[in-house]
Amino acid sequence: MTAVTPLCLLLAGGKSRRMGGGDKNLIMLGDRPLLAHVIARAVPEGAPLVINANGDAARFEGFGLPVIADVVDGFAGPLAGVLTGLEHAAAHHPQVSHVISLATDAPFLPRDLAERLMQAVAEGADMAQARSGGRRHPVFAIWPVSMAGELRAALVDEGLRKIDDFTARFDCAIVDFLPEDDGAPDPFTNLNTPEDLEDARIRVSADNG
Repeated sequence: MTAVTPLCLLLAGGKSRRMGGGDKNLIMLGDRPLLAHVIARAVPEGAPLVINANGDAARFEGFGLPVIADVVDGFAGPLAGVLTGLEHAAAHHPQVSHVISLATDAPFLPRDLAERLMQAVAEGADMAQARSGGRRHPVFAIWPVSMAGELRAALVDEGLRKIDDFTARFDCAIVDFLPEDDGAPDPFTNLNTPEDLEDARIRVSADNG
């Protein structure tokens, strides 16, 4: 078994065009912003946590977390955020062996997401990513810090942008997840439109009722 010491990386750099722009992860859902739902459900206790976002970091000051901008110029997508997290972990958290990446617009994530991703790499896979309903979710994944050099070369030297094109080079375990109960949404449902947000608000209201 491979020892796994994680850092959690909150990918908060999306442009949210279908939600009207801005930081959709700061939109309120129930009594707290989307980002807080992700933290509460998916971050293992005691794991260091950082937010990857470009622009003014002050908008996240209420969370009391480090905010790190992409280490690759231009809007290079989620792989740039992952590289940023890997290099941050290597520089500031020498005890960390792996980075768990999390999109920040999915408020119903499995509560055992981190645990099961960590188990997959502990059992020997290079990395692991989530799947539900037959669909892979490559931003919900665990990455070894030692992969940083290869990822930087792929991004900078090759111009690679698609996560799947990079992870195909490694032994990437797939971890399947199901809804919490009958009638529950897919646990990786992300909120892209105002309609998605309204559906989520109805769900949260019912859960709290």
